[in-house]
Amino acid sequence: MTVIVFDTGVLISAIGWRGPAHRSLALVAQRRCRLAVTADILSEYETRVPSVLATEAPRANASGALAWVRAKAMWVEPAPLGKRRSRDPKDERFIAAALAAKAKVIVSYDEDLLALEKPFGIPVMRPAAFLAWMEDHA
Repeated sequence: MTVIVFDTGVLISAIGWRGPAHRSLALVAQRRCRLAVTADILSEYETRVPSVLATEAPRANASGALAWVRAKAMWVEPAPLGKRRSRDPKDERFIAAALAAKAKVIVSYDEDLLALEKPFGIPVMRPAAFLAWMEDHA
């Protein structure tokens, strides 16, 4: 099964709106891929997702979606990265999780992560590109 990592912006978009991020999360629900998280990533999800969605998409069920992610995600310990890879040190958590989980893709809207293109050989792509990639690699 294809293991992936979502940055927080993708999860916010997936829960709050119907679009490529939502369809990417649906692939996890359909067991076509597996979402990997670390404790640090889940903590960020649980802090930022509800606060953003409360103002931007108040009808979204952030708590239910986060409980589902907590229950269904593959938990990993972050891999050591050595030197800093991203312009934004907070993005290192997603690279460390992907490396530890042997993820095939990091799905992101974050320009700092996208600029890396393939850290440790793991492609970073937007949700729409990920959906196309999954069609080719299913």
